[in-house]
Amino acid sequence: MQHNDHGERLTRGLSNRHIQLIAIGGAIGTGLFLGSGKTISVAGPSVIFVYMIIGFMLFFVMRAMGEVLLSNSGYRNFADFAGDLIGPWAGFMVGWTYWFCWIIIGIADLIAISGYVAVWAPGLPLWVPALLTIGLFLLLNLVAVRLFGELEFWFALIKVVAIVALVVTGVVLIAIAFRSPNGDVASLANLWNDGGMFPKGFMGFIGGFQIAIFAFQGIELAGTAAAETKSPEKTLPKAINSIPVRVLLFYVCSLIVIMAVTPWHYASSDKSPFVEMFALAGLAGAAGVVNFVVLTSAASSANSGIFSTSRIMYGMAGDGEAPETFNKLSKNHVPARALMLSCVCLLPGVILLYAGDSVGQAFTLVTSISAILFITVWGFIVVAYLAYRKKHPERHAESKFKMPGGKVMAWVVLVFFALVIVALGFAEDTRIALYAAPVWYLIMIATYFGLVRRAKRRLVKPAQDKSAA
Repeated sequence: MQHNDHGERLTRGLSNRHIQLIAIGGAIGTGLFLGSGKTISVAGPSVIFVYMIIGFMLFFVMRAMGEVLLSNSGYRNFADFAGDLIGPWAGFMVGWTYWFCWIIIGIADLIAISGYVAVWAPGLPLWVPALLTIGLFLLLNLVAVRLFGELEFWFALIKVVAIVALVVTGVVLIAIAFRSPNGDVASLANLWNDGGMFPKGFMGFIGGFQIAIFAFQGIELAGTAAAETKSPEKTLPKAINSIPVRVLLFYVCSLIVIMAVTPWHYASSDKSPFVEMFALAGLAGAAGVVNFVVLTSAASSANSGIFSTSRIMYGMAGDGEAPETFNKLSKNHVPARALMLSCVCLLPGVILLYAGDSVGQAFTLVTSISAILFITVWGFIVVAYLAYRKKHPERHAESKFKMPGGKVMAWVVLVFFALVIVALGFAEDTRIALYAAPVWYLIMIATYFGLVRRAKRRLVKPAQDKSAA
């Protein structure tokens, strides 16, 4: 339901342009700007197929999410329908797991923002930009959901402009057969001239999945925002159906021109290929331009995290799976208390700014855990779709936004997720996260069956006794 126990409801303050850019922003992670160098160095040109495959599979996840969300106007997000279709324990698991994922990402983003600001203001204490970011986003999100939409609109637009500029620059360099200072000529042939499309072999190709999957975290944001979107039956399908185009343009095209202009073996995990591309084109201050783009990308991610965690917390509180105090809206119809909790949980990021040299390794671990937990959330969305098909065949028959491929593709996606998790076990840094993630699952299961379900029974029992009397 849209209303909480106090008769309040979230406002539908997000328009079509907001939801489209939120969806685009969710599909373009900071990892594309900074992490693509490492991905290319690991997989070579085969990374193009890695992004295409991941994007293809996640398109079906989003179509499954869209069909189920639109089948019942009472569903606020995927945690809602997971709890309804699979069981209350699943809603609890999905909601808290998604909340935890975005808190981790938000902390990482704060550290990244401080690092990017330090490029321009090296004398500024690291805690200043971190606290200012938390305070600014809290203030803007408290005013109205529309401000969140406006922020994400412009943040996403900056990312889109940067990628389009990269692709156009690359096409021009290829067209004029640009020769770099190293003597390399820009040509599409560079994609296969140096060891073929799979120069690192099958294991290099698999290694690309370990890194690339991180870049797609947040692609489900359109579903989180659905409850506050005007005409979701129109805007949500449009946002989801554009995913293949976004993946082709933002990931595939950008990687093709990067590796066509600069042969893949030059790629390094320490350098952004975006900086290298603009530098080759003679753009003065290329590093500063990309630094600004990545800064806005990290800010966009942090803002999305504050928004999504507050909505998930608000929804869980309404279902008795989080403290009831978070099931209240402000006079501006936003979950103010849940927003404040999210911002408080980001404060450890300020402390970690001074944790020393181990911070980078620590965040490799936590972001790896986050990726595994995101796969868990995506998997629950698909399982909930299968449960929806079984429990409500009439809703599926009436749906105007059916998932292509239906049950068959749902199972294909689940098998793909299982294979990705196996692939994560091949690398030492992600293997540690693979061992750590089950600890979170055990905590969630123990908490639900030990505390939450028992509390729900205590609330229901007096009402049953009274009616019996």
